[in-house]
Amino acid sequence: MLTVLEAIKLATEYFEKKQIESSRVNAEILLADVLKCKRLDLYLKFDQPLKDFEVDKYREFISRRGKYEPVQYITGITEFYGLNFSVDKSVLIPRPETEILVETIINQFKDNESINVLDIGTGSGNISITLAKFLTQSHVTSIDISREAIDKAKYNAVQNGIDGKIDFIVGDVFSEIHLFNNKFDLIVSNPPYISADEYPDLQNEIVNFEPKIALTDEGDGLKYYKHISKIAPNLLIEKGRLFFEIGKGQSKDISTIMEENFFEDIEIIKDYQQIDRVISGKSK
Repeated sequence: MLTVLEAIKLATEYFEKKQIESSRVNAEILLADVLKCKRLDLYLKFDQPLKDFEVDKYREFISRRGKYEPVQYITGITEFYGLNFSVDKSVLIPRPETEILVETIINQFKDNESINVLDIGTGSGNISITLAKFLTQSHVTSIDISREAIDKAKYNAVQNGIDGKIDFIVGDVFSEIHLFNNKFDLIVSNPPYISADEYPDLQNEIVNFEPKIALTDEGDGLKYYKHISKIAPNLLIEKGRLFFEIGKGQSKDISTIMEENFFEDIEIIKDYQQIDRVISGKSK
């Protein structure tokens, strides 16, 4: 019978032939999901034989990954800032880079007695939920144009125990600003910032599986920054802050956009690869 170690080795070799990055890690994550255990627990089970139904399930997972479906969509879950989030093809997979955006906000506002937050383009809810979880005196309003994304975010809020702290809205930020009746201490957004020219060159996992609407604005990648920066001053309290995640090479353009819309004290934070990743400004 096929053992845990043999299964991992076979899957790793297959993924390597497909030129899938981190082939061994992928093989282990998928098998751990099949066996309903932690990935590190596999190292205590190397000689354990797999049952027939486990082999069948693992083969299904390997086949899907071999077609470049992301591991997170196969297992249906991913970790973000220490929390677990359910994900599927209706939402963008949360990235480690976005943790920098969230951590920046938490560090700046952790001592506030109360804080009113607007998250534009909430997706899986990873930003909204994490802020609500770690800024205990916060109230978050989340908007996304996708009903499926909002439904997934609501589910994740319940799973992480903070559903009562977030108002979820299905709406288009370009046409439905009337949905917001109050002022916010901060607005945060990780908008689609891949340009139309860059999009076709992204990895197969991204182009073929993740929602295009969450990745590209079908233009120069600046459409959402321009619009959100324009409407934000009317939605923020005096001296309220606007936070964006940004793409590589965009910091200069977005800084100019924010300044043209009367934001000051512009701050830029780099990610772990020393790429400008987070930008924020204060409304005048």
